[in-house]
Amino acid sequence: MTLAFAIPTIETTRLSLRAPAESDLASMTAFGASPRSGFVGGPYDHWGAWRVLLAGIGHWALRGYGYWSVDLRETGAFIGRVGVIYPNGTPEPELAWGLFDGFEGKGYGTEAVLAARRYADENFGLAPLASFIDPKNAASMRLALRVGAVLEGQMVEDGTTLHTYRHPALVAT
Repeated sequence: MTLAFAIPTIETTRLSLRAPAESDLASMTAFGASPRSGFVGGPYDHWGAWRVLLAGIGHWALRGYGYWSVDLRETGAFIGRVGVIYPNGTPEPELAWGLFDGFEGKGYGTEAVLAARRYADENFGLAPLASFIDPKNAASMRLALRVGAVLEGQMVEDGTTLHTYRHPALVAT
């Protein structure tokens, strides 16, 4: 299937950031059933994963940017999602990410976040971006710091306090 709008592909040394696809659904369903999904609205079942997939594609159509699906270039394995989202009611666009079980601790998150951030900065004019992270999500906070984001403050979203990490702008404005 071809979408009626273009979602760019980004290639890094080890990763391919590509358009979401229906073939992502099984991995997204498994992630939705895992405790890791609790930081991104989970847990959710197959139908919840379907809605997450469709919302991701719809975000690209509505805003012109969104989540990429992240694959390992060597094997084609779908390992997570990264991108810029701006849900209705949030204060600003967010650089967001999530890796699936078994793919953390290998530098994939860092590589994907840096690629997405650079692309958003250079092509969408969305800098400096923020990431809103649950203070219980230690892995995401470490990743934010690793890519040069700094703790700026906090916000409350749907009754949950989130830390706001500010990413550096890469392109002079």
